[in-house]
Amino acid sequence: MTSRPPLIRRAHPADLAAIEAIVETAYSPYIPRMGQKPGPMLDDYAALIAAGHVHVADLDGQVAALLVLLDQADALLLDNIAVSPAAQGRGVGRALMAFAEAEARARGHNVIRLYTHVLMRENLVLYPRLGYHETARITEKGFDRVYFEKPV
Repeated sequence: MTSRPPLIRRAHPADLAAIEAIVETAYSPYIPRMGQKPGPMLDDYAALIAAGHVHVADLDGQVAALLVLLDQADALLLDNIAVSPAAQGRGVGRALMAFAEAEARARGHNVIRLYTHVLMRENLVLYPRLGYHETARITEKGFDRVYFEKPV
């Protein structure tokens, strides 16, 4: 195992298979709980990569995690973050969260926003620990979502 921090970079088309594999392994366990595929499993990652919205965390030359960031009028939306099981517990997720917050500031936003499914209970505990506060619970695109924000 490496002790070096991950290299966070913009995703390239060649990263697509690794990104899709991470999304599959990260979100598949939620299917039985939710009764459907989580939203991130339905996204078009080739299009998101082409639009420059995806960043990856590279550990020792391997894509270990992904981050999808979307500019909104009043905030930067952290649309998706997923870490491969092999890289979990190594600080990759926290590094990506810190990167997202720094990116929000660099893009001129005062707020970073994210959401999770109401049944992803682990996230409902995690995000407040990272300084995010709940702002809304809505049904959107067929999913019961909980929105969080953090000033940056």
